[in-house]
Amino acid sequence: MRYVILGGGGSFGLHTAKYLLDQPGTEHVMSIGRAPPKPPCFTMRVGEGSERYAYTPLHITYDIVSVLKLFDLIKPDVIINFAAQGEGATSFTSSWQYFETNCVGLSRLVEALIGKKWLQRFIHISTSEGYGSTDRPATEDFPATPTSPYAVSKIAFDQYLSLLGNRGFPATIVRPSNAYGEGQQLHRFIPKAFLFGMTGRKVPLHGGGKAEKSYIHSEDLARAIYLLRDKPLGIYNVGPTEPIAMIEVANMIAYRVAMLTSELFDVSAPDRAHQDARYWIDSTKIRMLGWHETINWDVGLDRVGNWVFDNLEELQNQPVDFVMRP
Repeated sequence: MRYVILGGGGSFGLHTAKYLLDQPGTEHVMSIGRAPPKPPCFTMRVGEGSERYAYTPLHITYDIVSVLKLFDLIKPDVIINFAAQGEGATSFTSSWQYFETNCVGLSRLVEALIGKKWLQRFIHISTSEGYGSTDRPATEDFPATPTSPYAVSKIAFDQYLSLLGNRGFPATIVRPSNAYGEGQQLHRFIPKAFLFGMTGRKVPLHGGGKAEKSYIHSEDLARAIYLLRDKPLGIYNVGPTEPIAMIEVANMIAYRVAMLTSELFDVSAPDRAHQDARYWIDSTKIRMLGWHETINWDVGLDRVGNWVFDNLEELQNQPVDFVMRP
C-alpha cells in the first residue's frame, strides 16, 4: 500500500510515517511538508536510509500544482492530512492565514482529488477543539462550538469534507485529543517543560494549571490512523476516557526532572485569553473497532524526557516560542 502524509515534517506526521513503515504491506511512504526537513533531533531519523520513504518540501496552498502532479505520479492508496495552520491561542491575529490553509488550500486540494480511481481513502486529522469546552464527553455528533478562529477553520473544513463524503468521496475525519511525543516542537507545553527543567528556566503555568485537557501519545494516534485506513467512513474521536488538569501534568514532569512543581513552573501566571476550561471526548466509536491506548503517562513522559535529555545540546539552541509561518 502506498501512503502520502501531508504535513509530514511535523512530529505527528513523522510518528505516523514510522508506524506505517513498520507495518506489513506498506510499499512506500511519501511525506510532504511546507519546509525543508528539520534537524535530526526533531526528525528522529525516521525513514533515513530506507528506499520506501521519501520527504518532499512542498506547500499544499502555494505549491498545489506540484503537489497534485506528485499525487498523479505516486498514485497513493491513502492520503493522510496533518497539514494545517495550528495553535488556537494565536489565531485571533492573522486569522486569514488559518482559513487560507485550513479551508481554502485544503478544499482546492480535495476538489482536485474527486474521481481519482487510485485513491482509496483520504484521512483528515482535525481537532477535538471544535467541540469547545465541555462538561461531559463529546461524541462525534456533539454540537460544534469552536472558541478560536483556528477551531472554526478546522470545523468548517470538516463539514465540507463530510458533505463530499455523502457524495462518494472516501473521507475519514479524525478528531484527536491533544497529542504529545518525542520530536514535538518546543513551544508545546510538555517538551518545553522538560527542556526548561534541564536548563534552569521556569515555565508559565497559565491559570495555575486548572484547565483540563485530554492527551494521547503520538504513536497511539498513528495506530488509530492505520486502523481507520479501511474501516467505515465518517468521523472518529481519538483520545483517552478522562481529561487531566495541567497542574497534574506539571507535577509529573517536575518529578521526572527532580524539581518541585513550584521550582519549575510559574503557577501564578495569568490564564491565557480564550482558554477553554476542559477538552473531553468520547472515543467509544473507534474503541469498538479495536483501538485503545498502549502508551500511558509513565511511559510517554519518560520517552519525551529521554528524547530531550539525549538531544539536549542541540535542543537548547532551538526556538521555544511559536512563530507563525506562511
